[in-house]
Amino acid sequence: MPLDYVGDDFSDGLDPRWTLTRVGGGRVETVDSTLRLELSGALAGTYSDAQIDDYTGHARADFPWRPPLHLSIRARFSHLVHPISTPATDIHQPLLRGTAGFGFWNYPLSLTGAILRLPEAVWFFGASQPSNMALVPGVPGWGWKAQVVHAHRWGALATAGPTALAALWGRFSGRQEAAGHWVQRLAGAHEERLDVDPRAWATYEIEWRHDHALFRVDGVATLIAPHPPVGPLGFVAWVDNQYAIATPRGELRFGTIASDHEWLELDYVRIHLGQA
Repeated sequence: MPLDYVGDDFSDGLDPRWTLTRVGGGRVETVDSTLRLELSGALAGTYSDAQIDDYTGHARADFPWRPPLHLSIRARFSHLVHPISTPATDIHQPLLRGTAGFGFWNYPLSLTGAILRLPEAVWFFGASQPSNMALVPGVPGWGWKAQVVHAHRWGALATAGPTALAALWGRFSGRQEAAGHWVQRLAGAHEERLDVDPRAWATYEIEWRHDHALFRVDGVATLIAPHPPVGPLGFVAWVDNQYAIATPRGELRFGTIASDHEWLELDYVRIHLGQA
């Protein structure tokens, strides 16, 4: 059974409920009562990950979180995830390399990276180029986003055939509009690129309800997504050096890229089960 409330401000180190993952160049440490998930010189071709989660060791049916709940996280990154408007003195805008974020998902992968089931997620998700996960028409396939993915559902099966045909047409014709809409229906995806500087401390919130998911950054609503997953999902916060390409043209590719020193810091994580 899920807990009613989880709160961790990392003042006494890492709470025992979290499973800690450090792979390749990944490191996890507490710095001045904040938790730092860090990559220290990840190499292309070698997977690196720094992560905490609360689902490792549990069967997916026993993952701890379902709606309704409220998630609040105060966080910041070392780098931008996509270019934003900044003062003229900020010229170079170095970008994060890989993926990073926090929220809830169904961990649809095996330890070897094989896809075991269709993905489910309600989270803040960041991916750098060359990632290009074009799930929603009109939204770039990379960047810092509020995102819902609800592909593990009966309705997704009915869209698989039309999606494949539309992707095939898009590959040969160069016209991807129809395929893009079918991909969104297959993935059950809703997302919005965030016009915020993730290097600054901000409070990120998710109100995950049965009929919608509401995302806020510093109290400002950024996305309302209908028909989110119903769970159960697990909490995760991570930074790694992966990329993924999945486009309406039928492209599907995964890999790892080199990165310099980069990190995600968490000041606190608070999950409250029930109506806020």
